[in-house]
Amino acid sequence: MTIEKTGKTVEDALNAALEELGVAAENVEYEILENPSKGFFGFGAKPAKILVKLKEMPAEVKTEIPEPVVTSEVQVEENIAEKIEPILEETKITPTENLPAEEIKPAFDKAVVIDAAKNFLAEVFNAMKIEVAVNAVENDSEVVLDLVGKDLGVLIGKHGQTLDALQYLTNLTANAHDAEEKVYFVLDVENYRQRRATALKKLAKSVAERVVRTRQDVKLEPMSRTERKVIHTALQNNSRVETHSAGEDPYRYIIVSLKKKSKG
Repeated sequence: MTIEKTGKTVEDALNAALEELGVAAENVEYEILENPSKGFFGFGAKPAKILVKLKEMPAEVKTEIPEPVVTSEVQVEENIAEKIEPILEETKITPTENLPAEEIKPAFDKAVVIDAAKNFLAEVFNAMKIEVAVNAVENDSEVVLDLVGKDLGVLIGKHGQTLDALQYLTNLTANAHDAEEKVYFVLDVENYRQRRATALKKLAKSVAERVVRTRQDVKLEPMSRTERKVIHTALQNNSRVETHSAGEDPYRYIIVSLKKKSKG
């Protein structure tokens, strides 16, 4: 988008353009078409005229991936958060700054943290009045909590948003201890994560091809750490593009860019 603006000075003209476009100065580039002139004894004065152009921003791609089919026939409930909120009110996290200065930090016990995660989920499922078994599977980098039961499609939500939100709250609550070490939990229902990973790999390949074709950065929608890892891994050996994460959890996202040598 390009606009022309005038002002008593170049700075005045630029400020007027920024106000009209609703952006900051770093998001535009401009060219001076005419410098201001005071004229002769006040006659023939001319304002400054500039041409302002919006810089191109990375395109954003939403992961509109066909939702994996689940065995549940229960329709996804959009107000799932309303059922979880009462539990969160009861699950109070004691701020560490309120602890006595001389109190020794508790020793890290992974088993205790896993139990805390299971207990939190049990309270949530009890409030939702659904029966869910939680099976914990440990590996080097994370603990997968596999949720087993009938009609659990409600726990997945659109594009896994409900499952991701529940996963985020589980990590926040279970790791509310004073030890330096943390346990990262991944929640899964009916092998949804594996099917989602397959779809994300296809997305990564498609986005990489788009970046190479258009030579423009592509910004993906916010994802969980687990899903971002799938994208990074899928493209780590691609000789034409590179990936990096930006933003803060739970809204952290990935930008796929052309490698510098490819740009040259």
